Amino acid sequence: MSARAFDELIAIGVMLKPQGRRGEVAVKALSDRPERFPGLRRAFVPGPGGSAREVTIEDCWPHKGGFVLKLRGVDSIDAAEALRGLELRIGSDELGELPEGSYYHHQLVGLRALDAGGRELGRVERVWETGAEAPVLVLQGPGGEILVPLAESFVGAIDLEAGTLRVTLHDAVTVDAAR
Repeated sequence: MSARAFDELIAIGVMLKPQGRRGEVAVKALSDRPERFPGLRRAFVPGPGGSAREVTIEDCWPHKGGFVLKLRGVDSIDAAEALRGLELRIGSDELGELPEGSYYHHQLVGLRALDAGGRELGRVERVWETGAEAPVLVLQGPGGEILVPLAESFVGAIDLEAGTLRVTLHDAVTVDAAR
């Protein structure tokens, strides 16, 4: 398998802490499809120099709203502790098809956000999961950072081919860059 860059992969979980005495790790799912975890057999963690290091998942079970993973070669509490805070990622080729009108967060990053008049407000820098009903698009533009809920009343047409999305700014929050 050819070397992969970690930042080109899609985050599906984050390792929280050791769970058990044999190297098991508690994982919080970041995926909107947490049901993928029990069938997951491999994933990637950060490797040296920005590369991705493949890990083999030997076992997985649900635990307290997340999952516990047993990774091959991680056989002690200390080895599991070394994984704390690391993201688990997969390749975009391993993502399932979404229904029409649905998008993965990574597909939105980099899109140009336009207002109703076609004026560019900025680019989607990231999608922020706040724990609220809708994630928030973080736009970076000439006027600073703009936070826009990823909800139908704020985000209209999304055109991946054109690299754009339409934004309605009512009740959006602009963060003054001078602060």
